[in-house]
Amino acid sequence: MSRPSDNAASAGRPVGQAQTGSASSSAQGGRATGRRVRLTVSRVDPWSAMKMSFLLSVALGIAGVVMVAVLWTILAGMGVFESVNGLVGQIIQDGENTFDIMDFLGFGRVVSLAIVVGVIDVILMTALATLAAFLYNVSSSLVGGLQLTLTDD
Repeated sequence: MSRPSDNAASAGRPVGQAQTGSASSSAQGGRATGRRVRLTVSRVDPWSAMKMSFLLSVALGIAGVVMVAVLWTILAGMGVFESVNGLVGQIIQDGENTFDIMDFLGFGRVVSLAIVVGVIDVILMTALATLAAFLYNVSSSLVGGLQLTLTDD
């Protein structure tokens, strides 16, 4: 089954014009307007929702890890960690034990934490999207689903 826009384009007609040639013209210069189709989304496939949410959450997790690494590099380049070390050293002033913020906020530790948060994010977002698809299917069977109006302008 082909789409109406494919049939109209292959017949040499503009895509916005219907096959029967009954495109309505508006009062503003006679432009052809597209058809309006009213559709109802009655069911969302949970398997496809799970696959899409998995791929999107993996992409967001990778972007988050890269963002954390870039932010840490920028802060280290600006000397923020050295300033914090100096400030905390003045406050504590313990000659025997020196405070080093890199023991707590080293690059490897921060990126490892970002990876753990990304993995947890992937698991939770995938599970929540799949659950949302199931809940949508149940509620759409009760109330009829989501109604959309589409045009092919």
